[in-house]
Amino acid sequence: MTPEGREVRVQAGRVVLEGILAIPVRARGIVLFAHGSGSSRHSPRNRFVASELNDAGLATLLIDLLTPEEEAVDNYTAELRFDIGLLAERLVGATDWLGSKSETCGLQVGYFGASTGAGAALVAAARRPDRVGAIVSRGGRPDLAGPILSLVRAPTLLIVGGNDHPVIGMNREALARLEVEKEMNIVPGATHLFEEPGALEEVARLATAWFIRFLGRPSSQIPSSSKQEKGRDDGDDH
Repeated sequence: MTPEGREVRVQAGRVVLEGILAIPVRARGIVLFAHGSGSSRHSPRNRFVASELNDAGLATLLIDLLTPEEEAVDNYTAELRFDIGLLAERLVGATDWLGSKSETCGLQVGYFGASTGAGAALVAAARRPDRVGAIVSRGGRPDLAGPILSLVRAPTLLIVGGNDHPVIGMNREALARLEVEKEMNIVPGATHLFEEPGALEEVARLATAWFIRFLGRPSSQIPSSSKQEKGRDDGDDH
């Protein structure tokens, strides 16, 4: 049975963030969600993916990366959602918070990042290499991690919609700069939000398989580099 998530307050540095924590019995790891532009812990897409991860025995934590006051400012300026340093700092704080709680301290952390949250997840993972065991990006902007990409040590899966053409290019650029086990999977016919029938289900399936594969795996067993791109024919982004 999928656990019923409960509201939690996450201390992340100097701020307290609102979150939803769900922990299945005998969880094999925990996935921390880094939402994208203008989203929140109540994102129906992330809630769906979290539910699928829970069914597979993975704990999840969905949090608001901005405080209500910051969110109000961002709704007008749209600046904070692109502040990768700030968002990464919040993710690091949330990761440390998980490590301080008896029910989650023994669980290796994975990051599921969407949109700008993917860039922040990669930066945060580079800062906590011993804690973060896997990363999945959904329609993300991993390129926003910049030079930090070469410092990431967690195996990384990039999932992009086949019709999300600008983001495909950005993800290919980031994939080339990652120096860990990595894969890019293009979901045919999907747009940026994966709203097409079956598209989000495919995202959840790919993410679940990646997290189950890597969370809890000693870093010494992870090859230093591997590159694959799936979901397209040669010369065809669809």
